[in-house]
Amino acid sequence: MIISDIAVKKSISVLVLAALILVLGVFSYLTLPRESEPDISIPHIFVSTSYRGVAPSDMETAITVEIEKKLKGIDGLKNLKSVSSEGESLIDVEFSTDVDIDDALRKVKDKVDEARNELPNDLEDDPFVFEVNLSEMPILIFSLSSTCGLSCLKEIADDLEDEIEAVTGVLEVDITGGLEREIRVEVFPEKLAYYGLTINSLQNIVQSENQNTSGGAIHLGDGKFQLRVPGEFTTPEEIYGLILTTHDGDPVYLKDVAVVLDSFKEETSRSRLNGLQAINIAVKKRSGENIITIATAVDEILAKR
Repeated sequence: MIISDIAVKKSISVLVLAALILVLGVFSYLTLPRESEPDISIPHIFVSTSYRGVAPSDMETAITVEIEKKLKGIDGLKNLKSVSSEGESLIDVEFSTDVDIDDALRKVKDKVDEARNELPNDLEDDPFVFEVNLSEMPILIFSLSSTCGLSCLKEIADDLEDEIEAVTGVLEVDITGGLEREIRVEVFPEKLAYYGLTINSLQNIVQSENQNTSGGAIHLGDGKFQLRVPGEFTTPEEIYGLILTTHDGDPVYLKDVAVVLDSFKEETSRSRLNGLQAINIAVKKRSGENIITIATAVDEILAKR
């Protein structure tokens, strides 16, 4: 009865305390991150090594075993598993759940660096060390499809990418599918040799001309303005008129030794929606951000289109 008596005597204090708890509860509910798949730290780190054309038994003895020797002494190591297949070695390094995964990742990279001297010298790529991070999985994936063509869809997707990445809490936006414009210069080797040019010299000239330069600054009253001289190529015709050298006193233009094609980059991915060509846009969020707020903001951007 002591608590009830105090509550009756201090009724105003009880009401203030109840109001404070209510306000804090509402504030916490509104600001607390909510998502269907919360961030989970998985105590696994993987080491992947490629060695094309090598048999599984040789992969095991030449790469997998050598790396495992270095990894066995790491603190907090719980289990070490590996799979050696043709041209590929994958090692699963499992740690105890109380181990700091960032610190473990650093230690594994250090041990793999130590093992490089024991690996074959003709490896094309160094062993790749990575972790599984669920927070980097896309929270939204949507597709764009139309009859306007993949190049048109790519322009729309690029505009959406800039708008979505500006949303608070968005980590990055990945675009798959579509065609990206590429200006390609195809050289005639015999003409280059005739004018005494090389591929490297042609490449250096094009790169040096295809860039913007600073024009300094000017002062107008109390203001200071930076000047920029645009120099990047915008059309193939501008590249054709580029002077490479002189021959018998006459200028040699790029059009004399090469042809410029306005085409697209080689496709690395394709997407389809209901049998039609499409572009996929995947949205990733930052760790700890509210998935509902991000999804609502992205929906508002799409609704304006």
